[in-house]
Amino acid sequence: MPANFTVSNHTVSDTHYNFPALIFGILLTIVIICGNVLVCLSVYTENALKTTTNYFIVSLAVADLLLAVLVLPLFVYAEFQGGVWALNMTVCDGLMTMDVMLCTASIFNLCAISIDRFIAVSIPLNYNRKYVDQRQIVLLSGTWVLALAVASPIMFGINNVPHRDPTECKLEDDNYIIYSSVCSFFIPCPIMLLLYCGMFRGLRRWEEARRAKLRSSIEACRKLQEASAGLPPLAGLPPPLPPVIECDLDDAQLEELENFSAPHCPPSPGYRDIPLPCVSASRAPPQRKRAKINSRERKAMRVLPVVV
Repeated sequence: MPANFTVSNHTVSDTHYNFPALIFGILLTIVIICGNVLVCLSVYTENALKTTTNYFIVSLAVADLLLAVLVLPLFVYAEFQGGVWALNMTVCDGLMTMDVMLCTASIFNLCAISIDRFIAVSIPLNYNRKYVDQRQIVLLSGTWVLALAVASPIMFGINNVPHRDPTECKLEDDNYIIYSSVCSFFIPCPIMLLLYCGMFRGLRRWEEARRAKLRSSIEACRKLQEASAGLPPLAGLPPPLPPVIECDLDDAQLEELENFSAPHCPPSPGYRDIPLPCVSASRAPPQRKRAKINSRERKAMRVLPVVV
């Protein structure tokens, strides 16, 4: 009896509270909640932000927000108790389920964003930027269904192993740890890397083809202007105009010229009624639309790898 009293007294005296972990955990939880709430509110209140890409980002923010609300407080409480789990095992299993599901959903949302970006770069003219179509609904739904499937074994009791330590809350089955790691990281990560590499290569090829085609059009206009300059001017018309298109343009000038709204070259000297077509008028709008779409994709491509 004295020995039991000594052990109990020793255990109580060894219990210490980790106040730095509590303070840091509370601050971290508040920052995560505020940041993700602002992301959701900005997309909800601003019509210009209601695009398909931002819907995927909202799904990512919701996963992180739920993680901060449902998972982090219990982990902070356990760390405050010195790493000792003071609640029952049912709460622990629920915590592990939410932890695995929400972390997996967050990673799967990043993977879905990379798939969506790859589709937007590969077929920009057929990509719906304003409204969520069937393909994007499948991607959004699939991220959460697959995340729930990865975490479902915990709900069915895989964590209930014999001789389980009630003072620790963790994943108990080693095979499930390998399974969840492969599904949550080792499969999505290579997929994202391959998709982003493919996007960068596709954008690079598109840029090279765009610049070559634009320089070819400018050179054709210049040759037509030089040829028309050698023709005698018609009577009653003003003197010939100097050429206004130069071929040695840098990338910024090419970008500005590509977005120029006029589909024709300047009028030929001495023959003002004959327009010189640089680019066909019927094909100009799709090309300008494609240029704008790819310009937006280039900006998104600079940001999303940082997020990943």
